Amino acid sequence: MGTPREAAPPSEAPGRGMVGRTVTTALPLYLTMLASTVGGLVDTAVLGRHATASLAAFALTMAVYVPATATVAGTMRGVMPFVAAHDDDPDALVPVVRDTMWLGIVTGLLGALAVGAVPLLGLVSGVPQQTLAELGALPLLMAASVLVAAVGNSATSTLVGLGHSKLVMRAGTTGTAAAVVLSLTLVNGIGSFDGFGLIGAGIAMLVSSLISASVAHWGLRRPAVLAGRSLSPGRPQARALIRLAGVGVPLAATVLIKFAVLGVLAIAAARVGTVSAAAHSIAVSLAGLMFTAAVAIGQAIIPLMAPFLKVKDVRGMRAAVRAGVTTALGAVVLLGVALAVLRIPVLSFFTHDPDVRHTLMALLPLVLLVALTDALQAVFGFGLVAMRNTVPSLLAFAVCYGLLALAAAPLSAQGGLRALWFALLAANTLLAIAQASFFHQRSSRLAGPPARPEMDAPDVTVPRNVGP
Repeated sequence: MGTPREAAPPSEAPGRGMVGRTVTTALPLYLTMLASTVGGLVDTAVLGRHATASLAAFALTMAVYVPATATVAGTMRGVMPFVAAHDDDPDALVPVVRDTMWLGIVTGLLGALAVGAVPLLGLVSGVPQQTLAELGALPLLMAASVLVAAVGNSATSTLVGLGHSKLVMRAGTTGTAAAVVLSLTLVNGIGSFDGFGLIGAGIAMLVSSLISASVAHWGLRRPAVLAGRSLSPGRPQARALIRLAGVGVPLAATVLIKFAVLGVLAIAAARVGTVSAAAHSIAVSLAGLMFTAAVAIGQAIIPLMAPFLKVKDVRGMRAAVRAGVTTALGAVVLLGVALAVLRIPVLSFFTHDPDVRHTLMALLPLVLLVALTDALQAVFGFGLVAMRNTVPSLLAFAVCYGLLALAAAPLSAQGGLRALWFALLAANTLLAIAQASFFHQRSSRLAGPPARPEMDAPDVTVPRNVGP
């Protein structure tokens, strides 16, 4: 048995110290996500300079690759509470780590199949032949990248569950740096080397995934609880995989629902007009930048809640989530203020069209409110993840975003882009309320039974569990 990490006593109400721990754990995760976003922008910019047809083929592949990798990542986040529950017990933790690797392999193969089918999907959906002909071996390279990234996610999810977010940042930033350097070199070439064009971008992303996964798995040897232990996957255990998937698959489904409905909103915005479509796309990117901070914070509270979950301390669990909510609100407000102050240079970076900038300026308050409510629902959702209870989140997303999808077209037709974003705000607000309600309801059920009377008072009737 390893030495247990010190945790705040469950009977004490954590305060600023817990918020500080949340920030310390979440910040490296957020920086990792930002670095990955920058790397993706570099790929797009390099290919755009190479050839329009190459960029179109890349965009077609990414339309499947991004949801596939996001779904895999969502599934793998479901293992974090299982890891956090055994952060002081190597004998119990090692089997979880091995099962996590197998879950990464299985989900990675499914994602790879989807990305590998891009040419067929493009043919069925009527993509121009010129774009399909440009694909070449890119779908196969990207399919391999999905599989490698999934195996890497098995390591990073384990590290997040153990609270070692700096090791995750090391893996992510190393892979992103490699992707940027290789993209700049392999796409357009350097010196006498002419480059590989679109295939170069695929090679860069695959090598980047390999480097990131390798560094992450190397990082698994660093935590004391796993030091000296064999982490080879061994034989897959079907029951264990099903248990992990029972938490991760609903998470992945919520990701798919969100991607699908945001696609519906993009179509509704495009029907309003070209300016609205462009403004909507930029607004979604800005909101996503702020929401990413909430995702990092949500992951950070999972190891924070683990000591309280072990002893069924509802007060401590809720304090951890409150710390996450406080941190998320602070992060979104801070980013929102920065966006408001720097709105002119920021919006000019995205577009030179004065009509699009004017539309965005009017939309900014709504964008900030949407990001705020989205952050709230995410933190409460990760509180449910920590309790291994993700089905309620899936149901809430299905209802709230399902209604949003149905209302998108008529609302945009009647009220334009503002009506669409008001609807998104309403959906996120309802979702935040639902997630908070589910979290409080489920956490109440985890309360331990009331203390039994002393043995020398056998005649006292003991009431059944009445909750906290």
